[in-house]
Amino acid sequence: MPKYVIERVVPGASKLTPAELKTLSQRSCNVLNELGPQIQWVQSYVTDNKLYCVYIAPSEELVHEHARMGGFPANHVAKVATVIDPTTSED
Repeated sequence: MPKYVIERVVPGASKLTPAELKTLSQRSCNVLNELGPQIQWVQSYVTDNKLYCVYIAPSEELVHEHARMGGFPANHVAKVATVIDPTTSED
């Protein structure tokens, strides 16, 4: 199934409290439960003013639907073409 990286512009994201991050996570999980098992949240990275989220989903449209239902921005959604890591450099 395709993997997507979602860029979410959230001013002050790095200043969100653990309680605020928990609330966002719970809202996301509630929407995922409504949408069913075909969409999965892998993890997210919080930076100064953005969140970068990794999802597995059958389509970009479903990623956008999750964002719409949860009230989350999805400023840019990119389908992952290939994953590389340090082992890619090995013979």
